[in-house]
Amino acid sequence: MAAKRKTKWLLGVLLAVMAYVAVVYFLIARQSAEDESQHADVIVVFGAAEYDGRPSPVYRARLDHAAELFRRGMAPLIITTGGAGADPRYSEGEVGRDYLKTLGVPDRQLIAETQSPDTAASARRVSNIMYVNGLHSCLAVSDAYHIFRIKKMMSREGVTSVYGSPRANSVPQTFLKRQEAAWHEIASYTLWLLHLS
Repeated sequence: MAAKRKTKWLLGVLLAVMAYVAVVYFLIARQSAEDESQHADVIVVFGAAEYDGRPSPVYRARLDHAAELFRRGMAPLIITTGGAGADPRYSEGEVGRDYLKTLGVPDRQLIAETQSPDTAASARRVSNIMYVNGLHSCLAVSDAYHIFRIKKMMSREGVTSVYGSPRANSVPQTFLKRQEAAWHEIASYTLWLLHLS
């Protein structure tokens, strides 16, 4: 009898986990297909790798997209995020800011967040920057599958008006790459929910 109850309990847990994964997978995929570009107080570019003071191709594509949103008048200010990675001489935030300046974005309309080691820390630090500067809404620029997690993290930090605007062509082209990106996001989001990252 006890064994049967244990089996039912384990089956219930397994079904709950499967349902959770299916729902989060669906939400990530649905968000990845949306571009919510609209007027906001600030554009926030989430960092990616930089190489010797230059943005990686992925980061450059995010920055180019942010610059285009800025030129379209979607927001009067851009925040770039990201601390130093393997090369302590540069941070992703400052590399992003400097690159945007070469695209004609005025320095007075740029803020570089240069300390965060990951997305959760970026969300915390950006929310503080926004609060101090009286900013209430943002356009989050990153890769398509990353946007769902960014919006959840920003919301937890008190920024409820977060709109996702993924860089062009950031949805992986093959089925396997899409699965890899989705499962990475499910794992990262779950660890964050459990306060394990």
